[in-house]
Amino acid sequence: MKKIFMGLFAVIAIFTLAGCGKGQVKAAKNVEEAKAPKVSADINHSAVPTVFIHGYGGTINSFGGMIQRLTDEGKTKRELLITVQTDGSLQVDGQLSKQKDNPSIQVLFAANKDNEWNQTEWVYAVLKYLKQQGIEQINLVGHSMGGVSSLRYLTTYGQPSDAPVINKFIAIGAPFNDFTDTSNEQSIEELLQNGPAPQASRYLDYSNGIENVPNKLPILLLAGKLSEDTTSDGTVSLSSALATYSLLKNHGNPIEYQIFTGANAQHSQLHENLKVDQAVADFLWN
Repeated sequence: MKKIFMGLFAVIAIFTLAGCGKGQVKAAKNVEEAKAPKVSADINHSAVPTVFIHGYGGTINSFGGMIQRLTDEGKTKRELLITVQTDGSLQVDGQLSKQKDNPSIQVLFAANKDNEWNQTEWVYAVLKYLKQQGIEQINLVGHSMGGVSSLRYLTTYGQPSDAPVINKFIAIGAPFNDFTDTSNEQSIEELLQNGPAPQASRYLDYSNGIENVPNKLPILLLAGKLSEDTTSDGTVSLSSALATYSLLKNHGNPIEYQIFTGANAQHSQLHENLKVDQAVADFLWN
């Protein structure tokens, strides 16, 4: 297992990205800045890491830009990059300082177009590794399929003793009711009250496993739509991204949602949207 201190990978190459992982990651400016990051006074700081899980086809760029922007603003500190190989083994780059700097951990899947069941097991493998490193609590943020796999982890395993407690969970543009758009059958208000109709098999899996989810876990659902007249972000419908709101609320989870509108709310641009950055920071660290 390869471990490299943060200063040794201050420059991260920019890749061309397809699918859910569009965007760019800015390189750290220099080693000195990485050692003494700006600290934002308007948020709370702790040693609880936030784990970011990319979507289908994602790469280092998928959450790289958001993490770098939040790092530049002093709201987090990029500390660890974990790549899950196709055999489930982990390549770990960087080191957690365990300081109160809201550390960020970016997770990459080498098989970035594999199915959500395998991704769920890989999420579990990452969390078990973190527990072995003495990490007792984390926040979890997933974009698109990363959100799907993260919730599947929760509905499958709940809160296992060999993994850190999940403090907060954010799903960004996650197709929880698969790629079904129920807007012709129900309004958003009806969806939030009663759940999706019809219900896709993925949603039914969540429903069947809802008792495994810790019901005190705060959850934020973020969704996008291209304009006031559309009902999706170009890939995932609002009704799918918000499908689990009623299910989780009725389970007792403190749950919120936000809808973003415009070109920057397109599916692959949600994690490049500065308003989404702010929503993530406010939910996690305020």
